[in-house]
Amino acid sequence: MRRLTAPLPRCALVLGLLLTPVGCAEPEKDKVTIMVPWSGTEFKAFYAVVKDFERDHDIDIEPQVTRALTQQLDAAVAADAEPDLAVLPSVGAIAKYRQAGALSKLDVDTHAYVQPLRGLGMNGKDVYAVPVKADIKSLVWYDARLTARPPGSWSTLRDRSDHWCLGLESGPTSGWPGADWIADILLADEGVGPYTAWASGEGRWDKGPVKAAWTEWGDLVAGARKGAATFNFRAATEKMAKAGCSLSHGALSAMAFDSAQVKTDGYTYVPSSRGALQVSADFVGKFTGNRSADEFIKYLASPRAQRTWVNEPGFALSADNRVTAYDNATQGRIAAMLRSSRYTLCFSAADAMDPDVSAAFYRAVLNYTDGKDLTPLLVALTRVQRELGYTHPGSPPPPGPLCSPPNHP
Repeated sequence: MRRLTAPLPRCALVLGLLLTPVGCAEPEKDKVTIMVPWSGTEFKAFYAVVKDFERDHDIDIEPQVTRALTQQLDAAVAADAEPDLAVLPSVGAIAKYRQAGALSKLDVDTHAYVQPLRGLGMNGKDVYAVPVKADIKSLVWYDARLTARPPGSWSTLRDRSDHWCLGLESGPTSGWPGADWIADILLADEGVGPYTAWASGEGRWDKGPVKAAWTEWGDLVAGARKGAATFNFRAATEKMAKAGCSLSHGALSAMAFDSAQVKTDGYTYVPSSRGALQVSADFVGKFTGNRSADEFIKYLASPRAQRTWVNEPGFALSADNRVTAYDNATQGRIAAMLRSSRYTLCFSAADAMDPDVSAAFYRAVLNYTDGKDLTPLLVALTRVQRELGYTHPGSPPPPGPLCSPPNHP
């Protein structure tokens, strides 16, 4: 009997030792995956927000970085392998995923965000995407030490001898800087009505105001077109710092400038339109039932996270009316334009279109820059718009109003 029972205490002791580490181990943290397109300083700014969130929450955020976000997100959704959250760079994408049932409604209060950015992430009163990072595209940048202040109209700018900084390469979305520029010219020259009609799929590309905007852009940058299709858009802006060109277009130009020069107004800007501004945003939407993802997206939309984001490198702007303190005074003045009653804000035309139409738009910009005849390119775009755009039967409905005063209800 002793031989049978004596080992029992030793067995209990061994079993206890084996079980102790399991019982004392820390529980595994919840994880949230988020697909993002940012790199360099843009990603560093976002990651600073991530680290702040992780310090106060028992949740790990796992960014999935890709330059081909649209293609990878489409593939992930088709394979039922969606990330919990993803950046949606266009309202066309928001409409597509919402109609397909891939996007979840969000319990996030966005009433403090400016229009039209707030409304474009909604369907009725339901929020499906939050604009976490905003930009103003209607800016002309110049070096005030070397270049005279540009006039406030595109037609007058065309008569000056300035050499424009032009780079269109941006990975899978190469061509977008030119698309933004053409849309900006249309908005400034023709106003909100023709701009909205075109961006919503109702206007033709191959005649009238849209063709005129393409032609004006081509004339404006004629001296800078050679090699621009394969020249990176940030590298083009850096040329201005080396006196290679004198004028640059768009909010993202400032990302490549020396921050000290921007703070001291060495590099400064003028709005390219007096009454309406072309704006854009990176939205975040939710694709899974992960409740921890709800916590993170609420944090991203909070004033605390937005203040952190805009005061990191990357020259981001916040669409939240409560975020007014910017370490960079120039950046703060630009952000104040989002809240000013002087301007009507119009969402980026290319970002408002169906993603396939936008992709065709970008390709046409590259082809035109490389010397292809304009008219056939625009005829083809009109056909693509009719076949794939919002006017095509079965396509997602157009987003909410593309243009509105910033504080419109």
